[in-house]
Amino acid sequence: MGPGVSALSDEEKQAEKLRLEGNKCFSKDRFQAAIDAYTAAITLCPKVPVYWTNRALCHRRRNDWTRVEEDSRKAIQLDHYSVKAHYMLGLALLQKQEYSEGVKELEKALDLGRGANPNGYMVEEIWEELAKAKYLEWEEESTQRSWELQSLKEACEEALKEKHFLDNSETEGFLDDPIVSIVSHLQQLELLGQVFQKAAEDDTPSEVPDYLCCKITLDILRDPVITPSGVSYERAVLLDHLEKVGNFDPITREPLEPSQLVPNLAIKEAVHAYLDKHGWAYKTESN
Repeated sequence: MGPGVSALSDEEKQAEKLRLEGNKCFSKDRFQAAIDAYTAAITLCPKVPVYWTNRALCHRRRNDWTRVEEDSRKAIQLDHYSVKAHYMLGLALLQKQEYSEGVKELEKALDLGRGANPNGYMVEEIWEELAKAKYLEWEEESTQRSWELQSLKEACEEALKEKHFLDNSETEGFLDDPIVSIVSHLQQLELLGQVFQKAAEDDTPSEVPDYLCCKITLDILRDPVITPSGVSYERAVLLDHLEKVGNFDPITREPLEPSQLVPNLAIKEAVHAYLDKHGWAYKTESN
């Protein structure tokens, strides 16, 4: 929303008209016309962050990520709490393959969005983009780790084979039963395989522990809250249930009001720790 109409100067009123004109053009996919309108509004009132974020959104639709970054950074200078500005800056940085900084901006946008409107559409959209970025980051790192482990395993297997060959050469004619040596060698190879299998476990997709999942969606928790009954849910999902189904706990059926929900910080930390160790768990249907 723009500034209050009654307090506006002539320039501010004109800038607001241009913003509304830009919004109308944007809704009709006339992005260049919208950019022109927002640019004119910025010229009149350069310290209104929404004009910069609106123009950044137009640049995003035109895949002009350099200008998305520029306008988003300007908006953040004017309003450090702008969800849209941090979100679009994060997307622009990811396009530049600056994954670490891009993820930080998306995480900032997610935190701000949850504080402003935990049930809003942007929170879900930001999470999807963050999960996608985190998954791609894990996938790249996992592929590198897998290649390094495989190379090391092959080198160890080759070393064991050489040792087995040398041992046999030195003891040839002295062993009563050469089968014993063969069995020992195979056992060493099996143990080696087990060691490397264990090393790869964190990168191997499996079932996420139940206590880290929402009791309604069964998806890994993102913004967990706990009810007086002691059950944890995804905040937005539970708020939707309370609004559309009724004011009661879905599991225990006990009466429940939104004001009774408490952030489950312990589970939130546990989820973060799990995701840091098991990046594959960021995988979503849209990845």
